[in-house]
Amino acid sequence: MKVFRNIKISRKALFSHKLRTLLALCGITIGVAAVIVMVAIGNGAQRAVLRRIKNMGTNLLVVNAGKVKTFVGRRRQIGNVITLKQKDYEAIITECPSVETAAPAQEKTLKVKYGNTTTMTKVLGTTPDFQSIRNFSIRNGRFFKAEENRASLRLAVIGSQVHENLFYGDDPIGEILRVGNVPFEVIGVLKSKGISPEGANEDNQILIPIRTALRRVFNLNFLNSIYVRVRSQNSMELAESEIRSLLRERHRLDRNKKDDDFTIQNQMNLIRAEKETTDSFTLLIAGIAGISLLVGGVGILAVMLLAVKERTSEIGLRMATGARPQDILVQFLSEALTLGLFGGLTGMVSGLIAGWFIGLITEWETAASPGFIVLSILFSLTIGLFFGVYPARRAARLDPIVALRSE
Repeated sequence: MKVFRNIKISRKALFSHKLRTLLALCGITIGVAAVIVMVAIGNGAQRAVLRRIKNMGTNLLVVNAGKVKTFVGRRRQIGNVITLKQKDYEAIITECPSVETAAPAQEKTLKVKYGNTTTMTKVLGTTPDFQSIRNFSIRNGRFFKAEENRASLRLAVIGSQVHENLFYGDDPIGEILRVGNVPFEVIGVLKSKGISPEGANEDNQILIPIRTALRRVFNLNFLNSIYVRVRSQNSMELAESEIRSLLRERHRLDRNKKDDDFTIQNQMNLIRAEKETTDSFTLLIAGIAGISLLVGGVGILAVMLLAVKERTSEIGLRMATGARPQDILVQFLSEALTLGLFGGLTGMVSGLIAGWFIGLITEWETAASPGFIVLSILFSLTIGLFFGVYPARRAARLDPIVALRSE
């Protein structure tokens, strides 16, 4: 019963000075809301990045010819880029037990024409396995088959942006477009996939059979890269090691003690790096937002000190009628915790609404974290308790006689 009586007294005391109480609540509310909003933005950014990485394909390794470095956020090949051959791709499938399947790739940006419309787009030669390895879906038509690749047929599967640029949304299936000077029949349109983590536009490309690409379009006999799907995530490191050993042996690098003439990109390393970056960002902004919680705590301290000063005679009267110092201590701590609790709850509601509104007007992805919401409310309670201890102890130590004489 004492608990309910303390709550009732706390509520009456706080509501007797509405403006002061409101200002103290605002500090805690803004702090909790800021933490929730900032963490929601950070979590949303993390989910968006991880989704884009997942769209590249699951359990993915990418073997690139030559060395690969990042320039202005995009990966580019440097040095010797004629080191990967079709035989390397076939050997990876047959000689690496951890590899489930693979798809070769050679690409080049070329002029593509349909009727009187011309556009520049990436033309990528590959095999049918590329579709499943890279998680591409067909919106209309179909993908080319293995036998069509072996026959070097001139078939094309176009991205959604190419579809809009050349055909203006009309049905392109069965139409003939020209890649360079070579005619290709359009047999499929890919679903939109957006921008890859490397910054490439996945929708502005045309996929054609690798044999056709090498012989009739590019006039090359080497590959740009090989996309590899590993049997399980637990085998990613093992598969990378198997591929590296195989290619070093095939390229005779160990014999001459040379560095790798290829680069293997491990999707799991990319996911870990992106997750660490976004986690650090989320913790940073949550820490900055948490400073406003401390400011709110100072507001609670000021309110409680004023309350002790204004209610000194009341404290003396209660002590004179039998209240113990611990009863006074609990009473003022209850008021401080009440401020912290209500500030945390209003901050939670405000933060969730603000996060939703920011996602609505900016098209950013936001994702509120239940853990951080609970943590923010607990932290607001802790702030209320921490900054309420000094005023409560001060009130509990008052001399009853001196307190009764004060006005």
